[in-house]
Amino acid sequence: MNESERGQVTRSAAEVYDEFFVPALFEQWAARMVDAAGLRAGERVLDVACGTGALARAVAARVGAGGTAIGLDVNDGMLAVARRKAPQLEWRPGRAEALPFERESFDAVVSQFGLMFFEDRCAALAEMIRVLRRGGRLAVAVWDSLERAPGYAEMTRLLQRLFGDKVADALRAPFALGDPSALRTLFERAGIPNATISTRTGTARFPSIEAWIYTDVKGWTFADAIDDAQLQRLLEEARKVLRPFLAADGTVAFDAPAHIVTATKP
Repeated sequence: MNESERGQVTRSAAEVYDEFFVPALFEQWAARMVDAAGLRAGERVLDVACGTGALARAVAARVGAGGTAIGLDVNDGMLAVARRKAPQLEWRPGRAEALPFERESFDAVVSQFGLMFFEDRCAALAEMIRVLRRGGRLAVAVWDSLERAPGYAEMTRLLQRLFGDKVADALRAPFALGDPSALRTLFERAGIPNATISTRTGTARFPSIEAWIYTDVKGWTFADAIDDAQLQRLLEEARKVLRPFLAADGTVAFDAPAHIVTATKP
């Protein structure tokens, strides 16, 4: 996998990601994931590919002072932001394919919008099951297909036209597991035949087209692939092409559904 396919961002991009992407896209899913995993007070929970910690912080709030929430991520920039925002939580560097924890050491494992970027998705899922105790719950969220997120489908076409495959593919990568049938097959191959897939509605919201473009470029994997002149060109085109997603007040909103996959370890 290249850096775009692995979803790896720079430290500066991680700051933009947290300030803009989290409220625009990810924050709305944290409570849903906590509910999907059936988390209870006092439990020990691992958040795999925790990013800047939006889900891990929601987990900590649910399990309370008697519980434990641990966030793990391979990206140092993401973890730096997570530690700054919630220094009281445990943040661990590590790969999903080789979790640095003992077998059956968690009551639940959650992972929000990270599975698409793992180098070996089957190995990562098998690791999540390995560290779950018997009866423990797994909850994993991935984005639905690109076509079901019309704003990003249009944005991808615009990037393709202006900058070619490399930049456009970076925006396609998060939607790689949108097909429910292929997603189910992936879980079965990882030894999780009892998984349940629930498709939920979601909405991407940005203060303006300019904020949307800035967030996508500066907070994502092609932050260093588009220079200032190219960014200006993109903004000029986006104001025309993305106008259908504008509300009367100048804000942007469009559908961004996701699949939440749940399973219980026998």
